Amino acid sequence: MNMNGHIEHIGRVEKIVGRNVFVKIISQSACGSCQARKACGMSESSEKIIEVETSSAAGYSVGEDVVVSVRRRVGLIAVAIAYAAPLFVLLGVLAGAGAIGVSEGVAALSSLCGVAVYYLLLWFFRDRISDRVNFTIHKI
Repeated sequence: MNMNGHIEHIGRVEKIVGRNVFVKIISQSACGSCQARKACGMSESSEKIIEVETSSAAGYSVGEDVVVSVRRRVGLIAVAIAYAAPLFVLLGVLAGAGAIGVSEGVAALSSLCGVAVYYLLLWFFRDRISDRVNFTIHKI
C-alpha cells in the first residue's frame, strides 16, 4: 500500500480484450517472503486475475509488468461485504433461531441457509457492486 490512500499490487498483463486488461497478481501469506518457506512448506500463495477497464488498454502488452491499484476505502468495503457481513448474518440468524427455541441443528442449518441467501443476493447485485469497485492500472 502506498501513502496516497490506495492499495497496490504488482502484476503481469495476461491478456487484453477491448478496453479490458487482465492482470495476474500473486497474493502471498505473511510467511511468503520468509527465506525458509520452501523447507517448512507452510507458505501460501495464490494467483488472482484482476480485470481492469481502461481507455488506454491498447498501450499495454501481454507479459508487461504493471501496478494495479484500488482506493483503500473501496478495499475495506469489499472486505466488509465479503467477510464481515456474512459473519453477522450467520450469527444473527443463529441467535434468532435460538431465541425462538428451535433445536441447535435447525438453528445451525438456518444460519448456513441465511449465509447462502446473502451470497445469492450478492451474486444478483454483482453488476451494481462491480460498478463501484474501480481498479486503475499503471506502468512500472
